[in-house]
Amino acid sequence: MQAYDCPMARLVRMDQTGHTTLAEWTSSADAASAEAALQSALEQGYYAVVSQGEGQAEQVSTLPLDANLVILRRPIAGG
Repeated sequence: MQAYDCPMARLVRMDQTGHTTLAEWTSSADAASAEAALQSALEQGYYAVVSQGEGQAEQVSTLPLDANLVILRRPIAGG
């Protein structure tokens, strides 16, 4: 199933409020602005992840059109 077959795919950034929606798309044409928002966030140091099932996620560097939700987050501090 492609994201544009779904009601609405989203690009969200995790933040102090929980999350902020940066882009939504229902077609590959709409996904161009979501890809631009994703690339901008990656340049600011965010990581983008897509769920691969319960307890599993894949880090991505381009917008996967088949994903319903792409989550941006900052690296975890500490070490």
